[in-house]
Amino acid sequence: MRKITLILLIIIVLIAGFMVSTLASPILVIAEDVDEGGAGGVDMAAKFSMTGFEWIYPGSSVNAQGETLHNIHDDHPDDPYGAARDIMEYTYHFRPHLIVGINNEAANAIYGDGIVDKIRSNDAYNGYAGSANVQGTMSRGDAVSTAMSNSQMNILQIPIQALMGNIAFHFG
Repeated sequence: MRKITLILLIIIVLIAGFMVSTLASPILVIAEDVDEGGAGGVDMAAKFSMTGFEWIYPGSSVNAQGETLHNIHDDHPDDPYGAARDIMEYTYHFRPHLIVGINNEAANAIYGDGIVDKIRSNDAYNGYAGSANVQGTMSRGDAVSTAMSNSQMNILQIPIQALMGNIAFHFG
């Protein structure tokens, strides 16, 4: 019983430390499509802090040279996450201390196969026609929120996907 109490206390301290750390600098969560041409692309991003969660569209997030968050792997193959930090600082005036990258395989494991297709069917950006059920009239953030809320989240997959390398943590 004493060991369980100690383990729970350690978990609570780690979670509290994680939440307090977002006061100093928000966390950036990015959805990485590694199969997208070249070195892959960032399809969506979000800022997470104690004050909440805010969607960030990668195509309109740029650095001083006009390079987008979407193309960090192509533009900066040696340090894409350093480039992401620079872009966040330039466009949104915050520098994330942690970037969490989630690929399509992890998204499918956590939210169910086809989550990316569900997002794209709702997304009105870039001429997606949608589907017979959805007209594709939502913003990218609303499309992601809708697809995620309409799917069953398998929270047990998060540590599994992290161990498999489909969820990566980049400190900086």
